[in-house]
Amino acid sequence: MGFLNEQQRRAFEEEKPQALRADIWMVSGCEDRQTSADVSNVATFQLPEPSGNAGGACSATLLNVLYEDEKNPLDRFTFTQVMEKMRGILKRKGFTQIPQLSSTRPIDMNDKFCLVPDDLPGNRRAVLIGINYRGQKGELRGCHNDVFNMYNYIQDYYGFQDEDITVLVDDADHPPPTKANIIAAYQSVVAKSQPGDAIFLHYSGHGTKLPDDNGDEDDGYDEALVPLDFKSAGMIRDDYLYDIIVKALPSGVHVVAVMDCCHSGTVLDLPYVFKANGEYRRMEIEDKFDFNKIFRIFGGGGKMGGAMMTKVGMKMAKGMLKQFLR
Repeated sequence: MGFLNEQQRRAFEEEKPQALRADIWMVSGCEDRQTSADVSNVATFQLPEPSGNAGGACSATLLNVLYEDEKNPLDRFTFTQVMEKMRGILKRKGFTQIPQLSSTRPIDMNDKFCLVPDDLPGNRRAVLIGINYRGQKGELRGCHNDVFNMYNYIQDYYGFQDEDITVLVDDADHPPPTKANIIAAYQSVVAKSQPGDAIFLHYSGHGTKLPDDNGDEDDGYDEALVPLDFKSAGMIRDDYLYDIIVKALPSGVHVVAVMDCCHSGTVLDLPYVFKANGEYRRMEIEDKFDFNKIFRIFGGGGKMGGAMMTKVGMKMAKGMLKQFLR
């Protein structure tokens, strides 16, 4: 595995499509090739008054680190420290999954970690989704708890208000996390947002890999979320998530997503990545990044609808493909 060099990074920044100039970053619980664990007792993660016993390893670990960070607000953890602390906790508890941070932009990993920048003056909205798949094969136990624990954190420390938080869980008290409801919630929060606003997205449930249905994945697979009614409605593929979240996002809106599910590393198809595996010192674009998608982004008929069809862009994409995908 290697990374793009400085010249290639500059070329990518100069020619990348408008959608990838947005302010979006995502914490995922594992790499695409990995599964993400459920834990039986989140109390061992030292969360204050946790909701229930079970939970997702990614959600519980991230909250553990964030609550530790809140103890000393004058000396905040950096992005690198948060990711490495997450991996350290997971490793000590016997989990092999590698948490990673991905982004539309190369975040300075020495910057202080913050879900919502202090200088954002607008509204703060969230969509929190937890699916236990009750009564189905592959039932989970802790996804509801993840949602409520995350709910408490973003309210207590970032001021999210009840009326601005959409919760979808498969219990008797909330709207169910069906495919239609998940898509509608994502579309709604994006549509309501204006420059200066912040969006927080949290998903705890199953993730999966599906055979690529449009030829844009180098590994032959799409990553996907598994809604409650997946047997009848199907999955939510990464291409569609890109369209309704990344591509549709108004300029000037800040988005943070936490994806606590299997195969979640590239579920939003963000180019810059930092993996907490000891091999990264900064955010990189891996040389295995799926440059086939750049053809669709720049070439029309794909996610960007031809808006960024330029000779320089095509030359850059073809050069990258020639060098890295041969």
